[in-house]
Amino acid sequence: MYFAALLARTEDGWEASDTELDNVETLTDLADLAREAAVDDDTVVALLEQEDAWFGVVRVDGDDDPRIFVSNAAAAARSSYGSLLTDELLGRDETVEDDLDSLDLDGTEDGEPERDDEAEANTDNGSPTPAGPLGDAGLLDDLGVGEKELLALDGDALSEIADALGCTDVLEAVR
Repeated sequence: MYFAALLARTEDGWEASDTELDNVETLTDLADLAREAAVDDDTVVALLEQEDAWFGVVRVDGDDDPRIFVSNAAAAARSSYGSLLTDELLGRDETVEDDLDSLDLDGTEDGEPERDDEAEANTDNGSPTPAGPLGDAGLLDDLGVGEKELLALDGDALSEIADALGCTDVLEAVR
């Protein structure tokens, strides 16, 4: 199960909104959604998680490019919303679409050997997706979550991030 929320910084603190990702197909879509939630082009932090498998943070500051961090890239790459983040970080082309007609019932393409579930996910260019963190671990430094703290998070990481940002109550209100 996924959870996604947008935290928009305001003069009075943070505002949180539960975010539906049904219409989000690319990182650009997610960044546009974050910009719509922004107050006066201030910082918006998108928090995503899939149960205890991985969490992701996307920071959008006005028209700047989004900054991304994923706690476990290999796990995220295997999920639909997590792959939005890992594809961007690994330089995958987000316009490439799967050809569902060439899939066998086991989910592999015709003629493609089955992947071992323990094997790491691969990018389109054959390089492995890291099993650990990927992206900009310093994206929340100026907001109170240092690189070391972000890299050490596990369990209920989003609550710990919200606590450090001083917006636990607003995040919990949309959970």
